Amino acid sequence: MQILVVGAGVVGLAVARAAALKGHDVIVAEKTLGIGNGVSSRNSEVIHGGMYYPTGSLRAHHCPRGRRLMVEFCASHGVPHRLCGKLIVATEDAEVGKMEAILKQGAANGVEGFVMIDGAKARAMEPQLNCVAALHSPNTGIVDSHAFMRALQGDLEDRGGAIAFGTKVERLIHTQAGWLVRFSGTESGELAVDAVINSAGLGAQALGHSTEDYPDTRVPRLVLARGNYFGYAGRPVFSRLIYPAPRIDGGLGTHVTLDLAGRMRFGPDVEWIDEENYNVNPERSKSFYASIRRYWPGLPDDSLQPDYAGIRPKLTGPGEVAADFMIEGPAQHGLPGLVHLFGIESPGLTSSLSLADEVVSQLTP
Repeated sequence: MQILVVGAGVVGLAVARAAALKGHDVIVAEKTLGIGNGVSSRNSEVIHGGMYYPTGSLRAHHCPRGRRLMVEFCASHGVPHRLCGKLIVATEDAEVGKMEAILKQGAANGVEGFVMIDGAKARAMEPQLNCVAALHSPNTGIVDSHAFMRALQGDLEDRGGAIAFGTKVERLIHTQAGWLVRFSGTESGELAVDAVINSAGLGAQALGHSTEDYPDTRVPRLVLARGNYFGYAGRPVFSRLIYPAPRIDGGLGTHVTLDLAGRMRFGPDVEWIDEENYNVNPERSKSFYASIRRYWPGLPDDSLQPDYAGIRPKLTGPGEVAADFMIEGPAQHGLPGLVHLFGIESPGLTSSLSLADEVVSQLTP
């Protein structure tokens, strides 16, 4: 089959690679001039364990499986990564029940080595930590996401696939033979293909509305949630990722993330916005200090600096239960050779290789 993948973010590249490995002729249309310039370039670069997601959900399936596939891929392709581990911490007794529920969900999701420890053991692992109990996930880690995406691109191109940069897909027209794709950009025109995979991230809904014969009512709303990150000016005091007990605002709390260069930063928070904007408001540091000091009382004043922001393409808004990934393939909408991916936010990076397998399988009988 000749397959067009829309979007050269991490999921689009993973899908394109999986399709090329199956022997398909693959082209990726990317509106920017490089890979991973959207959602994929602005996240925590965490290899997630998969303990939070409800039983039977796509996220519960693809995150643990994707983590195993990602670690194998990184090892075989020389992609920098490190399984530094993660502690999810309860800072007061009232949060311990929440921890027990996460532990149970992690077991149901097949998260390996996931255990509850008491506060003393957690502090022995991380002396700066304040907590009464913690969950330890030894197989959570960090990855150089851009090196990961470059390796995906390399596999794709080694199998004859190509990326058309500066190419924005404007419309998908259903034909008897497959799909006619209209595009603009450095060169505008049309391309006939057998199948299309919409992995356009923040642009996925717009392309859904521009798909002929695909009902507008099937396109979910797009809700933008900006996640702000603040960098720490001093030497890192933690060697593992530290997460507070999850909150109900659509995020996992203001957590400690580390990068492979040894820098420590905090975030993301959840800031509901109406339009795409990546500016970090320095005033938001006030809420960061209060949140972080619950588990790290020693955070010095004036030690946080605005770093960067990312935007989650959410399907649900404030106060609503977080939506699952949404994979709209032929089995769901009845149009052959078409898969729309909506709401692929965290843990999309970790899930990418597993999602790719499912998406490509939906294109073949």
